[in-house]
Amino acid sequence: MPSKSGPAKVWSEEERSAMKAGARERKAASGRSLADERAAGLKDLQDAIAKMPPDDRAMAERIHQVVSAAVPALTPKTYYGMPAYATEGKNGKVICFFKPKSKFKVRYSTFEFQADANLDDGPFWPVSFAVTELTTDVEARIQALVKQAVR
Repeated sequence: MPSKSGPAKVWSEEERSAMKAGARERKAASGRSLADERAAGLKDLQDAIAKMPPDDRAMAERIHQVVSAAVPALTPKTYYGMPAYATEGKNGKVICFFKPKSKFKVRYSTFEFQADANLDDGPFWPVSFAVTELTTDVEARIQALVKQAVR
């Protein structure tokens, strides 16, 4: 119930901003051809990365290189304002995305997978991975997971 001073704050500013970004992304993509969608998605992804603080930007740029090399067929785009990669096609599904720590002011970034990623491993498996440093081992693990996710 709202107080006399107004409704209770349900969403943080960061969450509201992410929801607005998601709505803009869906609206912008609605009239694009597949080639235009890929080009616009890459530009949106690069613009989102450029706006990040330096440490998040460096990690996002490297993750973009790793994911693009792992599965070049994935379409780069943004997902609620975050760098993401989707299956090809008009109704392409986001498979994975990078959530920079600055997005929600938390202590570490994450690399996450959506429900359409083929990571199933019995009745229980991880879909979100904390990333504090991109070592060669971490990059190799991301590459392997992305490849598995789209098989």
